[in-house]
Amino acid sequence: MTISHFKNTASIALEESNPVAVPLGEPVAIASTTSVERNDGVETGIWECTPGRWRRQIVSQEFCHFIQGRCTFTPDGGEPLEINAGDALMLPANSTGIWDIQETVRKTYVLIL
Repeated sequence: MTISHFKNTASIALEESNPVAVPLGEPVAIASTTSVERNDGVETGIWECTPGRWRRQIVSQEFCHFIQGRCTFTPDGGEPLEINAGDALMLPANSTGIWDIQETVRKTYVLIL
């Protein structure tokens, strides 16, 4: 059995920082992450993103819990979802749409690969 344990996720320093792949204007959001890839088809981690607007396709099914910040996700062909600290979200595999980060967000996530 593999147990992933992140203690006090609001203060963990993240390992990687990169501009988002498909920005839609200025400012260009910077995403940071730290993750644990397991051998059972699951990845867990912490992800943070600075304000900006960008296009995203989530290849894997994802469950996430937002620890801080405020953003909107508008799925292609769907209504905008307002997301705030404390909210949880389940995204199906191959979800596409627009992320609009208004206030730096941090979330914990589980990807089902």
